[in-house]
Amino acid sequence: MGNVVPMLYLQCMASVKIVLRKKKNKDGTFPLAIRITKDRKASYIHLGHHIANAEWDETGQKVKKSHPNHARLNNLLLKKRAEVNDTLLDLETHNTDVSSKGIKKHIKPKGGTSFFSQADIFTENLRLNGKYNRYNTDIGRIKRFREFVKGDITFQEITVNLLNKFRAHLKSTYNIKERTIVNYLLLIRTIYNQAIKSNVTDNTQYPFGKGKIVIKFPDSIKIGLTSEEVKLLENAQLSGYQDHARNVWLISFYFAGMRLADVMKLKWSDLKDNRLHYAMTKNQKVGSLQIPEKALAILERYKSDAPKHDFIFPELKVLDILDPYEVQRKISYAGKRLDKTLKEIAKAERINKNISMHIARHSFAQIAGDKVSVQILQRLYRHSSITTTIGYQSHFSNKDTDNALGAVIDF
Repeated sequence: MGNVVPMLYLQCMASVKIVLRKKKNKDGTFPLAIRITKDRKASYIHLGHHIANAEWDETGQKVKKSHPNHARLNNLLLKKRAEVNDTLLDLETHNTDVSSKGIKKHIKPKGGTSFFSQADIFTENLRLNGKYNRYNTDIGRIKRFREFVKGDITFQEITVNLLNKFRAHLKSTYNIKERTIVNYLLLIRTIYNQAIKSNVTDNTQYPFGKGKIVIKFPDSIKIGLTSEEVKLLENAQLSGYQDHARNVWLISFYFAGMRLADVMKLKWSDLKDNRLHYAMTKNQKVGSLQIPEKALAILERYKSDAPKHDFIFPELKVLDILDPYEVQRKISYAGKRLDKTLKEIAKAERINKNISMHIARHSFAQIAGDKVSVQILQRLYRHSSITTTIGYQSHFSNKDTDNALGAVIDF
């Protein structure tokens, strides 16, 4: 960096200097910051790094070699100071006369530059958009990552080595499965990408991609109910909430494995001319399906319920206002209760499979097997790409492999 870094004076009469703030942290270190001075008034942009007073060269505005990461920190300081200088030059070029605080607002991204400050922005956006399930899940994952790194962290500190250690930590400490670990890494990558788009950081030290951290979901085992097991569910003598849980599951199954959120949001106005018309919540794809006789018989049973918001099922009728966040929260609670009750029903009916609402989709796919063309299944599932349908259905189509196996060993 050289021995002395001169202050930058522009026609706007602002100066820039890298300083070590005087307020000591609990661990005895001091925060590094960029000081912007205009008309004898100063504003500070904290850089998210803290060093000991003895490790700071005030004259040279650089970290001394006694610090183990002095080279990397000094490179960061050079880069950040250059960014501030570029902003000041841009303000000068456009004859913009602003205070030191105004200059700081042009430079410092809203919400802060550290990973967890950007994570707060990300999760708040989830909440504002009514993404209840993702909000609660991601809040927990971010908290676990914060505990692992023991506090805040800059994007430059999120390295391949750190993420590999975090992966091992999740597996050894919490016995988390690989698929869930991938979700942790995907969340970190999403927040990193958000920071790049917001010019909080750049991709020079991006830890994801070829030769680095590659995010790839492992195959998971998908098992649905057989047609015989669905019949057991249909014919089970149930009452009260167990009867309701069975009805909701069957409606999902009868409509090609409709997702729980879409089942809960079904309205009487969606039923026209003996067809169900609705837009899928996940991708907003619209379409219609003929209402099977079995489904119609179940739906008729709910016509006597008190109408509210035009919903067919009762779960969302308790809401006075259909706030997106509250809607997702109610659906999440309903899903947990339904899954618990379905397991009780399965045990009583001696169905030795882990039944849940999501298994209705797997069950439809398994029974469809080789009976329905993949093109029709794509339309039923409302997949954007037929490749997605082929990949999904491959978990349930075993006819060819079974025949091949039999051809070899049946002698």
